[in-house]
Amino acid sequence: MNREALLAQWREEAARGMTGWDFSHLEGRVVTEPLPWDYREKVRDFLKPGVRLLDLGTGGGELLMELGHPFSLTSVTEGWEPNYQLCLSRLAPLGVTVKKYDSEEGLPLPFPDDSFDLVLSRHESYDLGEVRRVLKKDGYFVTQQVGGENDLPLIRRVLPGAAGSFVGFNLENELPKFRQAGFRVLQSNQAYVESRYLDVGAVVFLLSVAPWECPGFSVDRCEQALFTLEEQMETLGFVPNTEHRFLIVAKNRK
Repeated sequence: MNREALLAQWREEAARGMTGWDFSHLEGRVVTEPLPWDYREKVRDFLKPGVRLLDLGTGGGELLMELGHPFSLTSVTEGWEPNYQLCLSRLAPLGVTVKKYDSEEGLPLPFPDDSFDLVLSRHESYDLGEVRRVLKKDGYFVTQQVGGENDLPLIRRVLPGAAGSFVGFNLENELPKFRQAGFRVLQSNQAYVESRYLDVGAVVFLLSVAPWECPGFSVDRCEQALFTLEEQMETLGFVPNTEHRFLIVAKNRK
């Protein structure tokens, strides 16, 4: 494929966009080493009958629907307007309580004290004080987070010298905050796993739908770096990367 055809393809990937947390567009295009834990199974350990559940930053409810918890006992938050509207049309008619909320705005969660037995946060920011407030005594908070080192090898190849947006967001720094907030940490783990991108268009799509990870990225700005990745793709067969995740399971001690 010639240079102009590749640029046209990459610009199309950048403009594609995404609703919810649906990464099916990347299926077969990215191979990632499995994490040493299964978040879904961790969550299911706490989904007992009668549990009142809150899922923070649910996206389009993709993971939530897999869990199969009774909708009448389930609440979700979503802060991004397109995903919030998706939740209203997809989840609310099923009986799920849907609220708009973004922890980074510094506002309280739109629920009364002691509302939930279990709060989940998968790749969503959280306010520990608010999570603890809405959790019942001895309730549980289960979170899997994207660590601050995530995708840095790839980002620095596309934007040389990039500092990374969230460096320092890791298990080591978060655990003391949980304990200081009044949680008892029951489980924790952290992993840096290898991923391989099998075409450069997949890189463009990812960096375009997650602009917080690579501020300033565009096909035109990073054109030469993308062609360097394309050369590696042709010789190595993939573009290497590293993903950073950590898991915390905590119990409310109030």
